[in-house]
Amino acid sequence: MIVRIDHIGIVSGSWEAAAGVLLRQMGLELDLARTPKPEGNYFAPENTDIYFVKVGLGETRIEVLLPRDDQSGIGRRLRKFGPGLHHIGYASDDVGADAARFRGQGLRQIDLTSGGRGDLPGSGTPFFQPASAGGILWEIVAVR
Repeated sequence: MIVRIDHIGIVSGSWEAAAGVLLRQMGLELDLARTPKPEGNYFAPENTDIYFVKVGLGETRIEVLLPRDDQSGIGRRLRKFGPGLHHIGYASDDVGADAARFRGQGLRQIDLTSGGRGDLPGSGTPFFQPASAGGILWEIVAVR
């Protein structure tokens, strides 16, 4: 079952630009438990560095995606649309069951471990194509 929003993914051209808004202007804090410093997390399938920022007192985070190139999916998105919303990550107590339920309801799954193309359910983190999900990329992650 989907239990909450885990994170909102945003894409940015640099950590300095994202931190300027999120940390300095908004006063949020970097989540050091989910973000090794100084390099962040590296997500190889998208050639992207990732930082997590705490939102208030709850468990919701902002995931800042920093593509290392403009050829990956995230890099192409940044090049085409500029910085902004990338996806919503939903926390689930049963990722496989929720992914199957979403597929059964007509959402088209993307499996990044298989190159991020088409309806390829598999062992990777389930993402769902925006065209089938109200115009927003959805991700399902296990409850932390």
